Amino acid sequence: MSTWLRSAVFYEIYPNSYMDSDGDGYGDFKGITGKLDYIKSLGCNAIWLNPHYDSPFMDGGYDVRDYFKVSPRFGTEEDFDEFIKTAHAKGIKVILDLVPGHTSEQNPDFLRSAENTPNELYDRFIWTNHEWHFPEGYRAVAGRHNRKGNYIVNFFSTQPALNYGFNEITDPSWQASYKSDAALATREWLKKVMRFWLDRGADGFRVDMADSLVKNDGGPGEKPATSEIWQEIRAMLDSEYPDAVLVSEWANPQAIRAGFHADFMLDHHNNPYNLLVRAEECDKHSYFDSRGGGDAAQIAKSFTEWFEAVRGKGHIAVISCNHDTPRLAPFYTQDQLKLIYATLFTLPGVPFIYYGDEIGMKYVKDMPSVECGFARTGSRTPMQWSTDKNAGFSVADKTFLPADIDKQVNVAAQTKDKKSLLNFLKEFLSFRKTRAEFASDDFRFVHATGDEPLVYMRGKLTVVVNPLGVKQTVSVELPQKTAVLFAAGKEAKIGKGSIAVSPLSFTVFDGI
Repeated sequence: MSTWLRSAVFYEIYPNSYMDSDGDGYGDFKGITGKLDYIKSLGCNAIWLNPHYDSPFMDGGYDVRDYFKVSPRFGTEEDFDEFIKTAHAKGIKVILDLVPGHTSEQNPDFLRSAENTPNELYDRFIWTNHEWHFPEGYRAVAGRHNRKGNYIVNFFSTQPALNYGFNEITDPSWQASYKSDAALATREWLKKVMRFWLDRGADGFRVDMADSLVKNDGGPGEKPATSEIWQEIRAMLDSEYPDAVLVSEWANPQAIRAGFHADFMLDHHNNPYNLLVRAEECDKHSYFDSRGGGDAAQIAKSFTEWFEAVRGKGHIAVISCNHDTPRLAPFYTQDQLKLIYATLFTLPGVPFIYYGDEIGMKYVKDMPSVECGFARTGSRTPMQWSTDKNAGFSVADKTFLPADIDKQVNVAAQTKDKKSLLNFLKEFLSFRKTRAEFASDDFRFVHATGDEPLVYMRGKLTVVVNPLGVKQTVSVELPQKTAVLFAAGKEAKIGKGSIAVSPLSFTVFDGI
């Protein structure tokens, strides 16, 4: 069984937007390969690569046309293989995005399924039994093909759902069991896809919409039939590829019970990530709102319940943000981002840093949608390397998305600034790597009340965070001679039976 995930620090790359090596306005494999030393210098030893497959890009690559080819947009097959080879030579693991629940409507298997004469792939996708049948509770697309029936989609109309069957069958005229021959054949197809990329050097997968496979399968905390499929796949990995990892987009402890090594704590309303940094979406105050009003107690309760449900079985994947989530800047200053990242990545979990978050790239509001990014488009703008043309991303006259040229928010400027967010994150990740406590399951909250300083322990280390712009004192007993190991902002001071915590600060104390 794989163990490397415990000490991994991931860097998520949206390949369209990272580095363009050939001047066509899109990022590519060679561009990423040329920046591997930079990624390693951050303190990251793993990459999550967003979809690299051949695609018409009707949903940013999450509509796969051919699962066994790379997109020519990103380069050649040889360019991809060289990227993997070079990453490994530098001690960097690479996990790929796996899209198991749906394909592109241009996928050849789907087009074969859409023919009006039954064939070997007729049941690879989910179709109703009549073109005028629009089943309630499903997204069904009609009138696009000659087959008599409508196809079910998982998300957009261009993403037909693969047939993993149904757990509860409510209409036998078009629904079949998840144990039917057709559904089992889809499982085997998925294993074939996974084996293909693992044999090519991938170190595992981040699984898109991991809970979307079997239909009528209960709520997110249940999904027994979908879980059965992932347990079967996990057994395959443990037997054939024991060092490979599975990270799910599920956001529920059930993912770990289903066999995933790690699961993302996404920006879902009222979960710990949301309460820490994006609670305004729920008409609340985020804990890191420097004006106050956050709820540390709810964060501690929710996080503890989640952590205890997976402790010793798998990991929480903790994000700075991702390709589907608004970036935290400009909602927070760079000094606040230092506290946020340090807090997120000293809680028990596997860190995932979205490209550009290390320099505080901004979420660009009201950007016109490109490739069905919609509101997500503003988090997918080109990486800001410098103040050169297109922020150093590309020499093209027109790029995939317009680049934001900022004198402070770019790698070149922040590399030179000792107090920059970039250099802070490098220093923090270097420190984090030296302490085994941060890779352990030894964790508990010590103080979590309202918007007061949050205090928690990782083994014998004590972490104290003050999100407010004012000094606070918290009643927590620490030995007078306890030393500070790391701090952001002015370090906290230990008093008799209390800790005086400086405004906007983060402090790690050594063992008791």
